[in-house]
Amino acid sequence: MISIALLHHPVYNKKGDTVVTSITGMDLHDIARSALTYGISKYYVVNPAKAQLEFAGRIINCWKSEESFVHNWTRAEALALIELKEDLEQVLAECPGAKVIVTSAKKTDNSVGFQTLRKKIKESSDDFLIVFGTGWGLSDEVIKKADYILEPVNGPGEYNHLSVRSAAAIILDRLFGGR
Repeated sequence: MISIALLHHPVYNKKGDTVVTSITGMDLHDIARSALTYGISKYYVVNPAKAQLEFAGRIINCWKSEESFVHNWTRAEALALIELKEDLEQVLAECPGAKVIVTSAKKTDNSVGFQTLRKKIKESSDDFLIVFGTGWGLSDEVIKKADYILEPVNGPGEYNHLSVRSAAAIILDRLFGGR
């Protein structure tokens, strides 16, 4: 089983402070659609702020209504993958024994490449949890919990600050795409 998690805390801001970022409707919709496209079992959205979880819950519940389902059933199907959690520990408790893969825009000495990780996942009977960060990236506290640190998504130039929606779609395609 492959699950993904979008963490809004603990993540860094551009000053390097640990912060809580806001949930966006676009992240809910777009990452859920990518998750469903690539066969992901569960999409956890993690934020400790009660008001943020209520906001996300309203969006998800809106798409569960009969009118919304009739209007766009594929969106409703994708949003059904989302489970809201207050912290990463709650996610890990639901994924016991899962190998944790963290994503980062920064290359580290122990980063693993896409092809290597794709092969490990394909050949393994283990469950995997891929963790995406918001803001300016996952905190060191989260990275220390990882079994694997995935290499960054890079273009031909130096600029590397994709939206999490874009990065998630690219990463899921590179790990689970049909090529």
